[in-house]
Amino acid sequence: MGKRQSSFILTVSLLISSIMILQMGLYVTSIFAGCNMKFNIISLCHSWLKTVGFSSLRYVLDGLVIYTMSFALWKIGSQWMQMAKMKRHFEHYKEIELTKKMNRLYNLGKERIIVLSHPNASAFTMGFFRPKIILTTGLFHLLTRDELEAVIAHEVYHEENRDPLKVFLLSLGSSVMWYIPIQKWFHQQYKVIQEVLADEFAIRRQETVVHLGSALVKMVRVGKQEKMPFSYVSFAATAVDYRIESILNPVQDFRLRLPLKVVLLSIIIFTLICGLFIYAHA
Repeated sequence: MGKRQSSFILTVSLLISSIMILQMGLYVTSIFAGCNMKFNIISLCHSWLKTVGFSSLRYVLDGLVIYTMSFALWKIGSQWMQMAKMKRHFEHYKEIELTKKMNRLYNLGKERIIVLSHPNASAFTMGFFRPKIILTTGLFHLLTRDELEAVIAHEVYHEENRDPLKVFLLSLGSSVMWYIPIQKWFHQQYKVIQEVLADEFAIRRQETVVHLGSALVKMVRVGKQEKMPFSYVSFAATAVDYRIESILNPVQDFRLRLPLKVVLLSIIIFTLICGLFIYAHA
């Protein structure tokens, strides 16, 4: 599985979200600042829409803008607050000496790994601009050294790729712009692809699938990973069955199959909303 599919999903999803947010920003600015934002084709579209009785749909557009912008700001604000809260909470459980030891052992230079004192076996990466790999002491009791090395290599991929930030942006587009259904599909597929890519990264480092596979099976056996109220990527929380199958059968290639009905519906809705914005700006 190459990074091309992952990049395609991320680019298209963020492009859709960016276009929508840009249009909403221009719309809000034109209302509150009295700006006259016209484009060459807008006057023609406005005349056509007005003749077919679309003037009343401006109220629908107002509601859509208020809902989307308010929900997006709330999601971003709550995300920052939850992350700040959890970081302060983690400081009370931080194993300082073990944290230093792990960063030295894996030659990471700075504090990219943080070890927490907790009986549950967990490994995840959190943080937007300076992501950190979080490991719990329960993980050390559950896994062998080679298995732990495989898990850390998996999380290093997520940390270097800044996946917590990317997953949050896709999650934001999926939840806030639920009326464009392809966004949800993009979010789900991206998480699966990135987990498989992280697995492949760990396997290449160790030159064997044994330790990563056994670590994944052990963590699945001890129970489902506890969900946290902020954006993160966890070692054993996404597409576990598919990943185990991929590890056992690495020859099998992953093919990205776009859901045609969802794509068509999304194109129609996206086009209609853009048409409404064109009409509103005219």
